[in-house]
Formats: sequence, C-alpha cells, structure tokens
Amino acid sequence: MQAREDILFRVRAALGRSDRNRHEGETDVQAAFAARAQGPRPQLGADLAARFRHECGVQSSTLDEVAALADVPAAVARYLAERGLPPRAVVWPKYAGLPWAAAGVEAEARAARDEDLVGITGCFCAIAETGTLMTCSAPDTPPSTSLLPETHIAVVPVSRIVAGMEDGWALARAELGELPRAVNFISGPSRTGDIEQTIVIGAHGPYRVHLILVREG
Repeated sequence: MQAREDILFRVRAALGRSDRNRHEGETDVQAAFAARAQGPRPQLGADLAARFRHECGVQSSTLDEVAALADVPAAVARYLAERGLPPRAVVWPKYAGLPWAAAGVEAEARAARDEDLVGITGCFCAIAETGTLMTCSAPDTPPSTSLLPETHIAVVPVSRIVAGMEDGWALARAELGELPRAVNFISGPSRTGDIEQTIVIGAHGPYRVHLILVREG
C-alpha cells in the first residue's frame, strides 16, 4: 500500500492537485466521463440472454440454466458428477447460504487456495456481445476463486446480462461509485497460442468454465 500511495502522490504532484483543489479535479473527471462519446457498436437484438448463450459456446464455456438461485447447488452437483469431479468446491461467501449439503456438495465459503479444484463465483455482470463475465474484487468476492481452481463455475443472473463492455463499466460507476482494486473479464477457459500458434487450454488459469444462468434474480 505504501508503494501505491507513493505513486499516487507523484501523480497528484505532477497534476498540481492538492486537498484544496481535489474536488475541482474530481468534478472535471466526472464531467469528462459524462461527455464521452461511444464509438460504433454492433446491433445485438432484444434478447441479450440468447446472444450471451451463443457467445459462451464460441468461447468454449459450457452452459446450464435454472429457474432460481436455490436450484444452483443441484446444477453444480450434476455438472461435477458428469465430469467425474469430486463434489467439493470453494464458493464466494455471498452464496454460502445456498442448500449445498442437500445437493451433496461440500462447499466452503472462502478464497481459493492452490489445492482447490473447483471454484464457484458469481459475477458483477455478464456481457452479451462477447460471452464475457465481469467480476469486481471485494472481501466477499475474492478473485482467486475464479483464477486458481482448474474448474470455474459461475452463477449468472439473467437480469445482470448487459449488451457490451461499455454498459458494464457504466453499471460499475453507477452502482459501485469507486471502482474496486481489481476488475476481471473472463471469456471462457484460459488459453494460449504462444508455442507454434497451437491453442492450449488451461495454460494460466481454469481449463473448464461452466456458467449457470439463473432466470430469477
């Protein structure tokens, strides 16, 4: 944190900012955001969920859909059983109260560690244009849960699907005010083509990404 403060101090000094004129600077920034003009954007149609489902397939994510949040543990149990994975996972604390035990899943509400094989998260929103998840770091939404385990399962409320990345950032500014320390965009399993331009899945993160769309909430 000290290094961060040192860098920000030098930036403020270079811009001539101080506690006395800080409000003026913040007003200028907000005015610039409000006046920004977006470039050309593709027409996605009215059904954003349908576009999101299609793009998830393009990104090599698998997909399931349930009626309500309470149905998520059973969907997770089915997915793990179909792939021969143990019914154990770490979950974001916000989902700790779901009926995991009733579904036969051993779920621990904590950040992921090296030995964890399955991580279950939500998302801040989902982007229909590219089949991408947008996650924002916080104590109850640790990024490691989507980054460390081999299998990442994400809960995606249909109501949180937006058209494009521009809409995701606008939603973050409207709902969060101050942006979090980390914002991650996840488009399917991790991959690389560095060696002989051959795509390798799971090179630097999960090699399975499974999304559970929730029609309610």
